[in-house]
Amino acid sequence: METQNRRFYGSLSTFQWFIFLLANSVALPIVIGGIFHLSIEEVSALMQRTFLVVGLSSFIQGWLGHRYPIADGPAGSWVSVFVILADVAVRQGQSLKETLQILEGGFLIAGLLLLILGLSGYFHRLLFLFTPLVTGSFLLILALQLSGVFMKGMIALQGESSLPDYGTAVISFGVFILVILLSVKGKGWIKNYAVLIGILSGWLLYTLLGKSSASVHTNESWVKLPDLFAWGNPHFNAGIVITAILFTFILVSNTIAAVSAVSQVVPEAPAKLKETLNRCGIAGGVSHLLCAVFSTIGVVPLPVSAGFIRLTEQTRVRPFLVACLALSGISLVPVIVNFLALLPGPIATAALLASFVQMIGIAFQSILKETLDQRRLTILGITLLISIGLMFLPSTAFQGLPSILQYVFSNGLLVGTMIVILLEQLWKVDKV
Repeated sequence: METQNRRFYGSLSTFQWFIFLLANSVALPIVIGGIFHLSIEEVSALMQRTFLVVGLSSFIQGWLGHRYPIADGPAGSWVSVFVILADVAVRQGQSLKETLQILEGGFLIAGLLLLILGLSGYFHRLLFLFTPLVTGSFLLILALQLSGVFMKGMIALQGESSLPDYGTAVISFGVFILVILLSVKGKGWIKNYAVLIGILSGWLLYTLLGKSSASVHTNESWVKLPDLFAWGNPHFNAGIVITAILFTFILVSNTIAAVSAVSQVVPEAPAKLKETLNRCGIAGGVSHLLCAVFSTIGVVPLPVSAGFIRLTEQTRVRPFLVACLALSGISLVPVIVNFLALLPGPIATAALLASFVQMIGIAFQSILKETLDQRRLTILGITLLISIGLMFLPSTAFQGLPSILQYVFSNGLLVGTMIVILLEQLWKVDKV
């Protein structure tokens, strides 16, 4: 009987990880499809390729990389590059398809740089830059930056001039509150599966109220292999080379932040952090090469996994690895992909936002590892004021600058991370 119970709860853990991986993968392909005016068929194909790459990348990291249960997913910060390059292409009369090919080239460059850093052993040598204040600031800015994206998703806001869908907003915030209440007040398995219960309950209510208008297509083959370089052969230019080099630095900080955050909530940590980070670099390089080959959004280890683990207390790696393989496997079956694509975006983002509540707590724990003296308070204040202030500026604010500078100054996360690292290194404590 005990063995059966263990298998049952193990299956539930796997299913919950599967839903979490899915929820992190389903929204951004739709966003990219809208930005680049992709057809419904192209968005569906992008979603299939995203499921495949997310599953493979998460499995490689969990098995050979950091060896933690950390979900990989499309990077919201990469999406900002997509948005800016698409805007530049439209204003300059360039082809959006060629822009996607340039982004493939950027993934190849970033992947090769990460591989070099990991294989050479230099990845871990960047660790001195990421003090508790830097890591905590990165997590905090990331949560605040993505909260805006998630809020728009929860109220089904399609554009700047559109009105929210208040019915959808009520359901979404109901899911958000339900997940928080179950994770705080729930007991036993109810607490552990709060995210799963919230998503399934919201999905059911969303369907019963007639909010879901999509349907499953059944006229496709049972198995369909994804296309390679679906956007065309990769292109390169000076702008994407510089962008990829800069973004590789953010990928390093993202990886270190994710590992640091999860290490605070997972009891059994890897023995040697240096070796762990070097393996992360190698695995991250492979992941970005896969993103280029399969033409998807760049995937990264998601720091929000720490919030999910704290919410659900799912710390075992094996159910996570099984869920990763399951996501990659079902990506080859169009009928299942089309069905999973029916998961309402507002419901998925509501459950993810609940996980970000925990991630903000982890960010403050990291910041408070060291005493907040006048120096650290000043650095934190400058970082947050500038990075968050940039998020409120209109997208046209830096229109007159070269495309590479448009990307830098339009990305509050990148600017904030650079500021806190520079101030931490340049403003040293006076030794008495």
